[in-house]
Amino acid sequence: MRARGISYDTGFVKNGITSRKHFDAETVERELRVIRDDLHCNAVRVMGGDPDRIELAASLAVTLGLEVWFSPYPLELTVDEMLALFADCAERAERLRRRGAEVVFVTGAELSLMNPGFLPGDSTDERIALLARPDLLRERIGEIGERVNAFLGRAVETVRERFGGRVTYASVPLERVDWARFDIVSMDLYRSAETADRFAEGVPALTAQEKPVAITEFGAAGYRGAGDRGALGLEIVEYDEEGPLRLNGAYVRDEAGQAAYLLELLEAFDAGGIDSTFVFTFALYDHVHRPDGDPRADLDLASYGIVKVYEDRLGAAYPDMAWEPKAAYPDMAWEPKAAFAALASYYRG
Repeated sequence: MRARGISYDTGFVKNGITSRKHFDAETVERELRVIRDDLHCNAVRVMGGDPDRIELAASLAVTLGLEVWFSPYPLELTVDEMLALFADCAERAERLRRRGAEVVFVTGAELSLMNPGFLPGDSTDERIALLARPDLLRERIGEIGERVNAFLGRAVETVRERFGGRVTYASVPLERVDWARFDIVSMDLYRSAETADRFAEGVPALTAQEKPVAITEFGAAGYRGAGDRGALGLEIVEYDEEGPLRLNGAYVRDEAGQAAYLLELLEAFDAGGIDSTFVFTFALYDHVHRPDGDPRADLDLASYGIVKVYEDRLGAAYPDMAWEPKAAYPDMAWEPKAAFAALASYYRG
């Protein structure tokens, strides 16, 4: 793989509420150093809904020599709101690119699921629930693709008027994206129990085209059986309008399973000729680790983060590795999971 990456969450914004409450330049810079020096990434996908935060993190990543995938992530926005967000972010990304940085602009992600107007449903949850209705999706797949591609045509025109670098879009298969307008073919791709028997064999087919292919999102939550759920690992969480509340039942922590899932997919992507990979994700800051008390309060079990985030304490030292970490920060409010060491070893090797 050319670009060995991970996504970095600056805070997802939904209905005016930001998932990452605390965000400061010093913490972001230190975490990006960990991503570069200890995870051995050479690229980072900077995601979120606040253009100021995305630009800050992207600028720090550029200074550290990382390739930046500038990735505004609209949630429950109208068409006009999305176009305004992309226009703003494209101008910011262009300023970074003119500093000599390698910047790729990601024109949103999974738009049909995360925003109204493409699929039936008044909320993200209702639209995602349609994934369990393949019969209904098959009936409307052409209509979905037409709507997505019509919007992407406007979005890419908006971005290219302001940004001179490479442009892509983080897609899901049901959208049937027309890749002619993009420089890189990108998709969020998870293996689930339904696709496990043919997943690795299908990867080379993705690269049977002239443009480079990126996997912009893949990973697993940290409980037993999460790998079988693929992209739906967060379904075990109960939410209200402010964010996650608790798990919906009792689950067994399985950090080894999360690590194994990542390695198996990385091997498949490497063997299949994928150009760039971005593990989801470094941390999900609102899915905190609560090892004491009610097991249903330990939201980290559902997190796709490769570090577990605390709300009331600092993390412990790094786990045993085959090398001395360059940026061991025991004063950070998180600590690595098994997936951290597994990813670091793979990218380093």
